[in-house]
Amino acid sequence: MWAKTFNTNGPEDGREEIVQPSTSLLRDLVRKKDFYAGGLMLLVGIGIALKGSTYRLGSLMHMGPGFMPTALGILLMLLGIAIGASALAAAGAGGEEESQSILPDNPQWWAWFCILMSPVLFIFFGRYFGMAPGTFACVFIAALGDRTATWKATFILATVVTVFGVGLFSYFLQVPMPIFTWGGGL
Repeated sequence: MWAKTFNTNGPEDGREEIVQPSTSLLRDLVRKKDFYAGGLMLLVGIGIALKGSTYRLGSLMHMGPGFMPTALGILLMLLGIAIGASALAAAGAGGEEESQSILPDNPQWWAWFCILMSPVLFIFFGRYFGMAPGTFACVFIAALGDRTATWKATFILATVVTVFGVGLFSYFLQVPMPIFTWGGGL
């Protein structure tokens, strides 16, 4: 932002002196969360597209196993470029003056723990007890990360998602995973 000040020790003809801020585009850019998000999405998209291209791609009529990962990786790359470009445009325009920290001011460690543990519990319960207990445990633990969630609402949510998940994946899509098992029946 340009600031105009009168310099009492400056030009004697009464002209205004323009003072430039001491920030640079690079300093503004690395303070933006969107810059890091776009870069991370770009890197993940590149990895997925490269790994997907090692499989047979096929054609649009007869897609191979590598078609969807490659296409989604390319879309993720384009989305990462768009997010990074928006951060670049916001940094170039002078956008916000305050810096945006990558971590929030008050991180909710319990929520992060619950969300990260839910797929671990799905793997464990799915392996040893079946799809229904695995899905229930995954959704129940993830929903506990919400500070405003009640036990009753969390139980209802986990039950509804489990019923729909088992119906979709077991009966409709016929995923070869037992609904209930004891001791690892895979």
